[in-house]
Amino acid sequence: MTQPPVVDVRSLHVRFGEVEAVAGIDLEAYPGQATALLGRNGAGKSTTMRVLAGVVPPTAGTVSVAGLDIRKDTVAVKQLSGYCPDVGGLVPRATPWEHLQLSARLRRLSRWEERARDLLERFELGDVMNRVTGGFSHGMGRRLSVVLAAMHEPQVLLLDEPFDGVDPIGVEATFEVIADARARGATILLSTHLRDLAVQACGTALVLRGGSRVAAVDADEMAGEEGARAYRALLD
Repeated sequence: MTQPPVVDVRSLHVRFGEVEAVAGIDLEAYPGQATALLGRNGAGKSTTMRVLAGVVPPTAGTVSVAGLDIRKDTVAVKQLSGYCPDVGGLVPRATPWEHLQLSARLRRLSRWEERARDLLERFELGDVMNRVTGGFSHGMGRRLSVVLAAMHEPQVLLLDEPFDGVDPIGVEATFEVIADARARGATILLSTHLRDLAVQACGTALVLRGGSRVAAVDADEMAGEEGARAYRALLD
């Protein structure tokens, strides 16, 4: 029997004044699967992720996460999700360890320290865990944002542009986080404009253009030179 989708989005519209950032997107994501949102800047990827994270309300349409209505149960959705935003999210005068401590307290986690240290080491942040993040490079901030999203092993993992400015070690560590989440049955959504990394990380890809979904394909169909040509054709 096919499992119902954990994330179920129907005819999502998001407007900011006269600008329609998302124009009727449909999306389904299932347990143990990683789905990529692919597209150029301005395609609606980050806005869709912000809606799923409970940060931006939908203008129209329905959004369900683990059976919860994102409009009515926003706090409950945030509790079961882990969100790496595309920008921001870090306190410049706080250290990575202080960020993790605060997250653990807010989520009432116990025995979280070992996992936190393991993630920091995986992302090569162990040596700077007591340095304030204000001096971090963009790539270091991205890596810490993934750590914060994944630490509590959420049911839904939302990674918005996690590879932006990240070195190969950080990319590989993010792949490991995604693989671990899939293995425990979590649902992963990853937005990126980097087609080759999306193909490696995810099993399904949704291609967005101008705030609309133009294709839903197996990620393998986006691989290699043939996949690159198909992807460019979808964006034109």
